[in-house]
Amino acid sequence: MVTKDMNILEAVQQFPVIVQVFQKYGLGCVGCMVAAGETLGEGIASHGLDADALIAEMNKLIEENK
Repeated sequence: MVTKDMNILEAVQQFPVIVQVFQKYGLGCVGCMVAAGETLGEGIASHGLDADALIAEMNKLIEENK
């Protein structure tokens, strides 16, 4: 499971399936230099999106792909 406080790159390394959510919303966070020092919550919110909703979507995808 991922949380808003997790580092973007660490979360993607641990749960590669969540890249689908980034792509769905047009977020280039995974390839961004800032991602190494930014949390999921910070990265998502910086694009004006609802971090809680996207985190929930990521966690649902992780569960479905176990």
